[in-house]
This record gives sequence, structure tokens and C-alpha cells, in this order.
Amino acid sequence: MTSLKRTLLAAASLLLTAGAAPSAFAADGDVIAKVGTQSITEGELKTAETDLGEQFGKMPPEQRKLAVLSALIDIKSLAQEAEKAKIGDDPAVKSRIAFLRERALHNAYFQKSGVEAITDAELKARYDAELAKLKPVEEVHARHILVKTKDEALAVIKELDGGADFMTLAASKSSGPSGPEGGDLGFFGPGQMVPPFEKAAYALPVGTYTKEPVETQFGWHVIQVTEKRPQPQPAFDQVKEQVRQVVMREKYMQIVQKARDELKVEYVDPAMKGQVEAMEKAMSEGAPAPEGAAPAPTPAQ
Repeated sequence: MTSLKRTLLAAASLLLTAGAAPSAFAADGDVIAKVGTQSITEGELKTAETDLGEQFGKMPPEQRKLAVLSALIDIKSLAQEAEKAKIGDDPAVKSRIAFLRERALHNAYFQKSGVEAITDAELKARYDAELAKLKPVEEVHARHILVKTKDEALAVIKELDGGADFMTLAASKSSGPSGPEGGDLGFFGPGQMVPPFEKAAYALPVGTYTKEPVETQFGWHVIQVTEKRPQPQPAFDQVKEQVRQVVMREKYMQIVQKARDELKVEYVDPAMKGQVEAMEKAMSEGAPAPEGAAPAPTPAQ
């Protein structure tokens, strides 16, 4: 570790030990450090934090900021050495720099035209539209008494027929973990229980219990259904961010497709053109894309 890094990190530790609040750096254009003849502004540091901050994610905020500054000083130091050595003239390096520039522009354009253009009203409309497409799903609230043998289950049913309380029997006889709670399983929907149990529970009218034991891999069950209801849908605020991701991805594809159409993409290499055409044909026919086909891009990467 360089002496400068030690100094910066030591300063951060002192600030934290002293309980100081994060320092208030000035405006984005203000210079906060220099590397040779180059200045580092608060704005540059914020940009670097976006790309580098995750590496120091476990640090407290003030220490993380100083660690990013130290990394930015390292970057600028070696970049200046690379300029002196004319490494930027190397064709591979030129190509890499050009790619990174275009990628940054790509991300900035989508951030402005896509991400920042999404409104809460748009998200709520999409949420409502998706809810309208959903078919109602019924949930069942059930209790059960689980025993090892069919004869034990038949004996339980006989007691219930004689007027015994279901919850009391569950607490004294059920071997399942829900026994102490009167066999209460809460509400469940399709696919949440093993098939024989689910089939029997959904077939029962509310307020009744199975007159024949139900066998599963866990043993023999006597099931009582106490309530049925439509499955509650998640509130908008609960799924807002998931909806945002869906809308954001769709916007990305729309923006990219519009740009492609306007610019008229041409595949010059015959082999590449053939592969793309085969992939597009397969996708239009609903078949899986050819092996090795590129996945759909992720927005703003």
C-alpha cells in the first residue's frame, strides 16, 4: 500500500473514531486533489464512486469515499504514465477506449431516455393491466391431524363424528409440527401441498372434515377446511420495483429497436449474416434460438 493510501485510510479511520459526520465536499467543479498537472474534482470523484464504490461497499461512507479517491489517484497516475509511453497509440488500446466511450454513451442515453422517463403513473398502469390478466386463484385455510396408520386416522374420524373438537384432537394426537397449534396450516394455494392432500382439501366444503383418511408420504391425514378465499394480490408498493424492471427492459428493447431501424443495421460478414437470419427465423417461428445465439441484452450495462 502506498504512503498516500495509508494517509487517506488513516484519516478516514480517525474521522470515524472521532464520530465525525461525513465531510461536506464542495460543488462538483471544485478541485479536491491533484495528480501531477491533472486535477481531480468532486464531480470526477462522484463518477468514480459509481464505477468503483461497490469494491469498497463494506466500508463506512466516509472511508469508502477516501478509498475511491485513492483508487482514482492510482488510475490517473498510471494513465499519465501510459500517455508518456504512448500506449494509447496501440490499436488494441485505441479499440478498447473507443468501446468504453460508446458503452458510456449507451448507458447515459438509456438512463436519460429510458430509466428517468418512467413515471409512477406508468408503473401503476402496468401493474393494473397485469392484475387484470390474472385468473382468480382460490386459497384454502385448513387444519389437519397427522398420524402414522390408517387405523389411527379412522379412530380420529370416529371421535370427530362423536362431537370431539378438531383442534383439541390435533393438539393431543397429531404428530405433525402444527399439532400444538390445533393442526392449523394457514392458507395455501395450488401447488403448495402434496397432490393427495391438496386434492382432498380443495374438494371439502368449508366447515367439514374428510370422512376417509388421506395418505401421503408423511403418513395419514384427517383434514378440516375452515375457510376459502380468492388469493390476495400483492399491493402495488410491494411489487413496484419488479414492475419497474419489466417496464425498463421493455423500454430498452423499444429504444434500441428504434435506433437500429433508423440506422439500418447491415451484417457484412456472410457467415454472421446467415447465423443472425437463422436465429431470427427460429424466434419468429417460436422455436428455441440456435445454440450459441446471443441472449437479449440487459439495459444500461
